[in-house]
Amino acid sequence: MNDELTRVDIEKMKAELDDRRRNIRPKIMEDVKTARAHGDLSENYEYKAAKEAQRRNDSRMRYLERMIATAKVIDVADSGDAVGLFSTVTMFNEKLNREQTIRIVTTLRQDALRGLISKESPVAKALMGHRAGDRVEIAVSPEMKYTVEIRSVTPGEDDASLAISSY
Repeated sequence: MNDELTRVDIEKMKAELDDRRRNIRPKIMEDVKTARAHGDLSENYEYKAAKEAQRRNDSRMRYLERMIATAKVIDVADSGDAVGLFSTVTMFNEKLNREQTIRIVTTLRQDALRGLISKESPVAKALMGHRAGDRVEIAVSPEMKYTVEIRSVTPGEDDASLAISSY
């Protein structure tokens, strides 16, 4: 695995893991116990739902533990007026003939529907290090390429307001 994450990413994962251990897991275990008391387990939907919630929670906890254990902690360097991690970039997509604004984030915080693009994505990789006014070719695949013009770059910082992704 070995994802590159920031200290804030690690702290957010530790906080979620702690919450799942201290609060969510005991509540789910109580739900399983209560549902089991209702009788025949083969036709007990509450029991099946509680067990599924327990499996999802345990799976998420294992995922968080693995991510914390294997993460490579990176520092967020000031990139000046160039595109860097946590920068907000406004660009003009020449193929679609429209402007788009994105923010480059770590893989753990990506959410394309909200304009949060992973630093590992083809778009972010192509934009990194470029400045406003640059034209950049983005290769999504060998067959799919398009050009954007960077209109503005606003440096960002690693703030805790961005939620970590769930799956």
